[in-house]
Amino acid sequence: MKIEVKVFPGSKRELVEEKDGKVKIYVHSPPDKGKANARVVELVAEKYGVRKSQVKIVRGVLSRNKILEVEIDR
Repeated sequence: MKIEVKVFPGSKRELVEEKDGKVKIYVHSPPDKGKANARVVELVAEKYGVRKSQVKIVRGVLSRNKILEVEIDR
């Protein structure tokens, strides 16, 4: 499954928020050396109950707007 997200690095809170079909992810980590991306992957994996290796950033590695692919076990 692919999801579009907007990331807010350096936030005071950590939260995955779904509203009106859009996903916003707030992380403490700064956008430095992939730290925010790594935390985004961890939070999405927790939310969907999958391993981190099952979450990949397909597009937007250097952008706040990203497309993630989540492999859901069936």
